Amino acid sequence: MIEAANRLQTVEEYYFSKKLREVSFLINSGKPIINLGIGSPDLQPPKRVVEAIKEGLLAPNAHKYQSYQGLPELRDAIVGFYKEHFSVSLSASTEVLPLMGSKEGIMHISMAYLNEGDEVLIPNPGYPTYQSVTKLVGAKPVFYELDAANNWLPDFEALEQLDLSKVKLMWVNYPHMPTGATPNTYLFEELVAFAKRHNILIVNDNPYSFILNDAPKSILSVTGAKDVCLELNSLSKTFNMAGWRVGMVVGDSKHINNILKVKSNMDSGMFYGIQKGAIEALKCSEMWFVTLNSVYKRRRDLVWRLAKALNCTYDENATGLFVWAKLPEGIKAETYIDEVLKNKHVFITPGTIFGSKGEGYIRFSLCAPTEVLEEAIKRVE
Repeated sequence: MIEAANRLQTVEEYYFSKKLREVSFLINSGKPIINLGIGSPDLQPPKRVVEAIKEGLLAPNAHKYQSYQGLPELRDAIVGFYKEHFSVSLSASTEVLPLMGSKEGIMHISMAYLNEGDEVLIPNPGYPTYQSVTKLVGAKPVFYELDAANNWLPDFEALEQLDLSKVKLMWVNYPHMPTGATPNTYLFEELVAFAKRHNILIVNDNPYSFILNDAPKSILSVTGAKDVCLELNSLSKTFNMAGWRVGMVVGDSKHINNILKVKSNMDSGMFYGIQKGAIEALKCSEMWFVTLNSVYKRRRDLVWRLAKALNCTYDENATGLFVWAKLPEGIKAETYIDEVLKNKHVFITPGTIFGSKGEGYIRFSLCAPTEVLEEAIKRVE
């Protein structure tokens, strides 16, 4: 028997990959499952975006290999987007790299910077891919704990007590997934100063800035941040384009060039039509965000009702595409969601998939129509 690589022994199949097979089995068995577990937008992209990809299909060079760095017009659009919404100035030629979804960027950045044995600061709770990719490249995860008492922000006093001599990379994610916590005025400044003290590259994963959030922020808006920081972003949630796989990494040219060395050996550039659609998305007016968030606000109100019906509590100031809810004391998250799935036919994400600090919490997605959410409320009341 041909054995798999040792690195596969360090990771498991992604939770949703396994759990959705179970959910699909129940649906195929005739169970009327309501899926509130996944943050896959069910709304449509802007009409002009869809028209742009249609037109792109007919372009003479649409079906050829595309540039590893994306179309110049796409990089220009990313620069304009960052300038308009984050007041961050970037060079389109050297400080922007389009990605096939920001998830690929997590791997590219890790491969570009991490050697075997290097250590990586990872939030707990946090996006599971940070940990799995760290392990796949042979580095060591070092978890820094977040908790509600500190609004799910890093505890810098605790971080300074760690042995940071082998830490090379730190993942941060604000607005935070899964909790919806937003950065306070000083967080990004503190992170930049921390990175400079310890020679650590900080990557802010920033795909939720525009969902139910009135104050989008970029870590690169801090003076000197480009020296020690990168930022990932995505069109998946902001423009309902998750299946298009369009993201970006922005930062100083030396970092972007290092990532490009990895990326250019792993793909051949994004499909032309998708890039043309992405350009149109990035040019959307403020009215797009207002309209999008009016829908999500109505849905969030219903999810809050659902959370209350399940005797959970939540933070009304949280932002993003999810509602992070605290279970009554003593209830285990995974046991609870399995019971709700079995008895009420509603699938909710257990907080434990995001780390040990997620025990006692569950996460609801807002990616379901109001009538579906109303039905979920009826089932649990």
